[in-house]
Formats: sequence, structure tokens, C-alpha cells
Amino acid sequence: MPRLGILGGGQLAKMTAQAASTLDVEVVIFAQRDDEPALKVTPYAVIGAWDDEAKLAAFAQQCEVATLESEFVDVAILRRLEALGVRVVPSPDTVEQIQDKYDQKRRMQSAGVEVPRFRKVSVATDVLDAAAEFGFPLMLKARRNGYDGYGNALIQRAHDIAPALEKFQGRELMVEAVVPFLRELAIIIARGADGDIRDYPVVETIQRNGICHVVRCPAPTDEASALAAIEMGKRAVEAIDGVGVFGVEMFELPGNEVVFNEVAPRPHNSGHYTIEGTITSQFENHVRAVLGWPLGDVAQIAPATVMINILGERSGDPNPDALREALATGGVHFHLYGKREVRPGRKMGHVTVLGYSVDGAEKVARLALSRLQL
Repeated sequence: MPRLGILGGGQLAKMTAQAASTLDVEVVIFAQRDDEPALKVTPYAVIGAWDDEAKLAAFAQQCEVATLESEFVDVAILRRLEALGVRVVPSPDTVEQIQDKYDQKRRMQSAGVEVPRFRKVSVATDVLDAAAEFGFPLMLKARRNGYDGYGNALIQRAHDIAPALEKFQGRELMVEAVVPFLRELAIIIARGADGDIRDYPVVETIQRNGICHVVRCPAPTDEASALAAIEMGKRAVEAIDGVGVFGVEMFELPGNEVVFNEVAPRPHNSGHYTIEGTITSQFENHVRAVLGWPLGDVAQIAPATVMINILGERSGDPNPDALREALATGGVHFHLYGKREVRPGRKMGHVTVLGYSVDGAEKVARLALSRLQL
């Protein structure tokens, strides 16, 4: 049985390791700190910087296959792992195509995927030129290492340009036209090394300050839009020759039009509902795909599933009795990630509820959250 390595020790690595354990797959975590959540679920770990050659070699000695929990790992490190004899999935070539969001958009555009209008910018006059072409509002984005809204700034008018550029001083930037969407959609796509593709249900995501807050499955959209989203998700993953599980985010516009937003080469927040909500979770299918095994069934178990993130609302230590009152709410699946510090907006866990309707499931999930004393 091959041992799977994961670069990163956060909640995605933790849930991937938990899924791997049900298949009797051992996991070694390469964490950058000794307090990361995934270290609680496996005894095999390397702690240190990913670019530390000795640490990387020690990690390589402990696993045959490696994957990553974020797209922020330098591609040179992934190639170095390959040189050390480790098979890296998704491949460094795949990751390289999407790490830079500007390059990612160009790749999707060349593959025939509909994207918002976009262009590179570096100074205020570049943004003004984009505004003259696209109109306001614009979304200014850091091309690399932006997540949960931290790499974005909305520009409503010319007066917003200078402070937005100041926020991202020293980083490569791009702007996108803001599309007038009806709702934000997402889909998890699992793709095997043999090209077999499984598309999970299309979901609606609700954002709070740029952070995913609620996922509703299935999305409240019509069949034509759902089919367009499925096709876009598949095409996006095939365009980068992706193997593993990928989260594809998009916008639904009037007239059943769907526009691409971003793709992530890993299990995704919009797919956490699949742990209880589908026959095979995104995490298990990621393990299967990475190891070259057949993919599992992705059918929904109940007519509706809702996932709500548990976001920090204060700073300090977690409450050890946080769950006591919330556990009285029936029909709720709780996932606490085990982070040692609460911060405003930080993802501390999530709850999932299955039901006969999205509205009904969401009411139960919100009741449970109202009782959670994090």
C-alpha cells in the first residue's frame, strides 16, 4: 500500500488524511508549523519550511506519492520532489498553469472557457485604462497567493484606485470586469489519471466578506444553467490536464450563461458537504485519483444538503465547551478543525445538514450555529 504525502497541514490535509485512513492508506504530513490541524490525525509528519532541502528529502523518503492542500506551493519544490523520486499529483505542470491568476484566465480563455474581461495592471493609469474599456466597478486581484478574498479589492470609482494599489504594493496585479451575476456557483470535479471524470452536483455558494460562508446543494438554478456549469467545470480541469479533485467557481448570469471565476487544484471549501452529502466524498475521490485508483460514485444521498462554515468572530483561544449546547441540535454533522487560535473570519470548522429541502436543512444548520459558543 503506497504512503501518501501531503504538503500542508491545515483542515484540507486533515480531512484528506481522515478519508485516506478509511482506505487503509497511511499519510505523512509536511507541515510548516507544529500546531496544524492535520498533525492530530496521523503520526507521520515532517515539520519545517517546504524549501528546506533536508526536510524535503526527509519527506520524500517517507512517501511514494504526494499531493498538496493549497496551490501556493512553489512549483520548483514540486519539481524537486519529483527529482527525489516522488510522484506529485496534480502535476507541477498543472499547478504552474493556475498559480498565477492572470495566466490561469489566459489558459481558460484559450480553451474556450468563458471568462470575465481582464488585463494586467501595475500603476493607476493601467487601472484607469481598464475602467475606460470595461467600465466600473472593477475587481483588482493579486495574481498570486490570494485566497478567501484577501487578495481582492473592489474598485467602484477612480477614487478607490490609489488605496487599492497601496494595499497590494509590490505584488503583481490584474483587474477583472465585475459581472452582473445572479448567483455564485461551484462544482467539484474529480478526474482520474485515465481521464475518467466525475462531476459532483452544482452548488450555490454564499460569500461573507470574500469568504465562503454557505454552500447550498443543489444550486437553485434551472437545468440549462446546471448543465452549462458542469460542462465548464469539466472543460476547465481538462484544459490543465488535471488529475485529482478540483474546485471550480463560476458566476451564473441571466439567460443561462455561466462565466468562469477560478479553479483550485485540490479539495475545495465548496465541496465539504460531500463528506456526508454524497456517496463518495471529495476527499476520498482525491485520494483515489492521486493513487491511480478508480473513482467513486458522486451521487447525492439526500434531496438537499447545506454546509455552513464556522467563522471566528473574536480573537483568542477556542472555547473547550463550544459544542456542548450545539450538540443538542439533531441531524447536524459537526466538523471542528482543531485550530489553536480563533480570529475574526478564520475558518474554524463547518456544519452539514441533510434534508428534503435546502431551506429546511439551512434552518437546522443555522440553529446549530446559534448554539455554538466558539
